[in-house]
Amino acid sequence: MAELDSAPELVEPVMVAAFEGWNDAGEAASAVIEHLASAWDADELLALQPDDYYDFQVSRPRATVVDGEHRGISWPSTKVSIARPKGARNDVVLVSGPEPNMRWRGFAGDLLSIARELGVRRIVLVGALLADSPHTRPVPVTGTTSPSALRGSLHLEPTSYDGPTGILGVLHDVFGTAGLDAVSLWAAVPHYVAQPPCPKGTLALLRRVEDVLDLTVPMGDLPEEARAWERGVDELASEDEDIAGYVRSLEEAKDAAELPEATGEAIAREFERYLKRRGRG
Repeated sequence: MAELDSAPELVEPVMVAAFEGWNDAGEAASAVIEHLASAWDADELLALQPDDYYDFQVSRPRATVVDGEHRGISWPSTKVSIARPKGARNDVVLVSGPEPNMRWRGFAGDLLSIARELGVRRIVLVGALLADSPHTRPVPVTGTTSPSALRGSLHLEPTSYDGPTGILGVLHDVFGTAGLDAVSLWAAVPHYVAQPPCPKGTLALLRRVEDVLDLTVPMGDLPEEARAWERGVDELASEDEDIAGYVRSLEEAKDAAELPEATGEAIAREFERYLKRRGRG
């Protein structure tokens, strides 16, 4: 584990983490950390030692050669950065990197130790999965929390799952068991357009991160990129009647399933989110 020489003075920090690989359909989740790091001008604090957690035959290092000159090797690693959003009441600790290949419990324990040393009391874990979700509708984002009472206050859509998990599930369990708040956010990326990037999925996750952190995230060009992505998929679907028919069936199923949710309470929740974002802007 990379040790902190001295922990920086942070204001009620919240940790936000995403990992490339199994937890990152369409690279929608890892793009969240990239966007936040750029928008908030984050500074790298440390990197965990890669030899402890990565199989280099699976997560290979990258060599850089320019005009025949070897410029070095870049090793896969988990990086921890610090962001101080202007006007926010919380500093943010950003965690990113490829999903580790081994020693997950040790990895989670090391990340928990870093979080404690920095004064973190809540972790927000961001992931994306492939699903039967039409690209023409808002990207669904479901959530789990520890303790469970957090879910209601954050207005997260509940989810049920029993099956294999990735490093996000392990971290959620380890942090929650240790008494820290743990929030996991998962975007459902349309499986028929799984090729990255998926800016619409990234935008949906960032909107939920805004809610959890109770601050405004500068979105930059991302909303237009999401609209352009949707238009591009529309064009591809229009060229293949089978795909177009499949998308229509997904739309009908989605609309039928969500019809009962078009209640006054659901509309009021969305309006409350809109007002909060305007008030923070």
